[in-house]
Amino acid sequence: MKYLLLDVAGTLLHKPVFYEKVHEVLNGFGYEVPLETLKLRHKTLSEAIFFPDRTSADFYRTFNAEFMYSLGIVPSDLMLETLFTSCSYLPWEKFEDTKILETLNCPIGIISNFNSTLKDKLKSFFHVEFKDILVSEELGVAKPKAAFYQAAIDRIGLEPKDILYVGDSVKLDLEPAHKLGINAFLIDRDNYFPAQPSRLGSLSELKKFV
Repeated sequence: MKYLLLDVAGTLLHKPVFYEKVHEVLNGFGYEVPLETLKLRHKTLSEAIFFPDRTSADFYRTFNAEFMYSLGIVPSDLMLETLFTSCSYLPWEKFEDTKILETLNCPIGIISNFNSTLKDKLKSFFHVEFKDILVSEELGVAKPKAAFYQAAIDRIGLEPKDILYVGDSVKLDLEPAHKLGINAFLIDRDNYFPAQPSRLGSLSELKKFV
C-alpha cells in the first residue's frame, strides 16, 4: 500500500448518542425496540437511501419515516418532528480505533459525501496531516459515482492498485472503488455484513497492510 484513502462518517467519525436518542423518543411514544435492532435497521436503510451533501429537515423527515416503517411503526407527524428535534445537531466523536492513524507511515487522504466544512471538522478531531481532502460539494459529484473516485485517483497520482480505501458502505464505498481497481475494504465494527470478504472489524487491522 502506498496511499491510504478514508471515508469519514461511519468510518472515522460517528454520533454515539444518536441511537439512545431514537430509543428515548420511541419509548416516549410507547414503542420498545432494542438498540441493536435500531442500529441494524438504520444501517441497512442508509445503504438504500442517498444522503445529500447538506441535509435538511425535509430529508430527515422522509428518511425517519422510512426508518420507522422498517421497524413496523407507522409514524405520526408528531413522532417525526420529535425525532428530528431530538436527533439534530448531535455531537460528532471519533471512533476509538482511529488512533491507529497516528502510527501509520504512509500518506493519508479523505474522500467523503460532505460539504466544505469537513476540513475544519477533521482538524478538531485528528492530529494527522491529511494529504488530500476531497468532498462531494466541492467536486460537484458524489459517491457512488465513478467520477468521484476517479477524481481521487487523479489527485493522488498513483495506480488504483496502490491505493487502499476504507469506507463503511457496500453501495457507496466498496462497490464503486472495486470497479476502478482500488483496494477497498468495508469497515464493519458491528459485524453487520459477515458475508462480505473485504471487511475490517477495526481500523487497527490497517497495520498489516503497511
